[in-house]
Amino acid sequence: MTQETGGFAALELHPSIVAAVIATGYEEPSAIQQQSIPIILAGHDMIGQAQTGTGKTAAFALPILHRIDPSKREPQALILAPTRELALQVATAFETYAKQMPGVNVVAVYGGAPMGPQLKAIRNGAQIVVATPGRLCDHLRRDEKVLATVNHLVLDEADEMLKLGFMDDLEVIFDAMPESRQTVLFSATLPASIRAIAERHLKEPKHVKIQSKTQTVSAIDQAYLLVHADQKVPAVLRLLEVEEFDALIAFVRTKQATLDLASALEAKGYKAAALNGDIAQNQRERVIDSLKDGRLDIVVATDVAARGLDVPRITHVFNVDMPYDPESYVHRIGRTGRAGRDGRALLLVTPRERRMLQVIERVTGQKVAEVRLPTAQAVLDARIKKLTNSLAPLVADAEASHGELLDRLTADIGCSPRALAAALLSKATNGQSLDLATVEREQPLVPTASAQRERSGERHERRAPMPLAEGRVRCRTALGARDGIAAKNLLGAILNEGGLVRESIGRIQVRDSFSLVELPEDGLDRLLAKLKDTRVAGKQLKLRRYRED
Repeated sequence: MTQETGGFAALELHPSIVAAVIATGYEEPSAIQQQSIPIILAGHDMIGQAQTGTGKTAAFALPILHRIDPSKREPQALILAPTRELALQVATAFETYAKQMPGVNVVAVYGGAPMGPQLKAIRNGAQIVVATPGRLCDHLRRDEKVLATVNHLVLDEADEMLKLGFMDDLEVIFDAMPESRQTVLFSATLPASIRAIAERHLKEPKHVKIQSKTQTVSAIDQAYLLVHADQKVPAVLRLLEVEEFDALIAFVRTKQATLDLASALEAKGYKAAALNGDIAQNQRERVIDSLKDGRLDIVVATDVAARGLDVPRITHVFNVDMPYDPESYVHRIGRTGRAGRDGRALLLVTPRERRMLQVIERVTGQKVAEVRLPTAQAVLDARIKKLTNSLAPLVADAEASHGELLDRLTADIGCSPRALAAALLSKATNGQSLDLATVEREQPLVPTASAQRERSGERHERRAPMPLAEGRVRCRTALGARDGIAAKNLLGAILNEGGLVRESIGRIQVRDSFSLVELPEDGLDRLLAKLKDTRVAGKQLKLRRYRED
């Protein structure tokens, strides 16, 4: 598929970048992309006000890739993101758009991973660095010239960075970069703190503001299942056992994935076919016609291949792979629930993709309910129900039309009618035993990510606190990891607001739903009074003495 005029090509991006974008399934740039790309290509500083889900990652990734010189093996662009999850997401997007640009390398720099390989990747010539501020400052302390060659800076979700307490880190990073750089700032909101950064560090910035349209898909029953990436195929097979569907379309990201999943479905007896960009037009038409008239029940497709697919009998959409943005999600699930029929959409979410799920909920204005993997009992009940439904229409006339044959067979074989019925059932089910033990042995799955998280969380929450040092007392705050809190956030807030020195604060233990901080016992009440109105990540700290019962 080529696109010579209009679309992304009209933005005068390098043809290899346009080709990579089209390969992901996009044809037309979004509003933020149409306005931002020409500004960034022209080298202007820019402030973009846009919500996540409007396509802003491509709005800065595409023009920056256009301006990168692959022959220079040195950092040329830095993208700052507030969280590890967003940094990984942005880095993946850059890698996707740079697939047809030999020599362009991307490195993600974030906490919780070894520093050595990250610094080595930067020194080995990664032109694109996607980083969280805290970890990048750690690298700057090791090598203050690591950003000396960067001439493009993007602050993604700047307001979130400030909420997480990264202001001081940002100033360190600004100081380590050339003043001649191009700076682009994206933020959903523009509070005074963001405007102050823009005034200090951006040169005559252009402004772009996009209002995100709320999209609703209220007629469709939506749900998601948390699952690890290597569990997706068995999870789909298990879900199909209990879902009552007429026709279904399953979305995946790659051509190979369409073939793999379609093959797995066919092996289990489903009437399934793959639909991807390599399939010729006449074959594509045959697949769609087969889905329409019932010769096929499941099509496994990429976004590109499914474009324009409209089959009224589709009752279910499975998002086996997470879509790249909320708009794609809405387009995908809109293929069910047609003509007043009920529609159901299921989304498989890996632990790394939970943030995108939240974005989808925010953009669509709807909460997506979590479901669990069907139990063995639910699968057994579904199988027996299908068998019952297939046999029930045959029973009414069976005795009249086959009664004499039954008598002869039982006499010839020398068995009871019950034994003969059991043999025929075994043949009808291909020898499959419809009992709980058999189902439990099939398709062994690791417990879902949510269940694992709950159990590990319970262990984590219940473990005993470490022994206290003499002269210290343990205090508790209801802020924890799920609030985006790190130990350094708590430490900075207590040092700044409490007027303490670092040595006076002991261990800080951040858990999922709360945190424990060791503070000096002498003068504790005065200290807690000082910290009464302190806020961390936009939420009240509310430190209290911890009672260890």
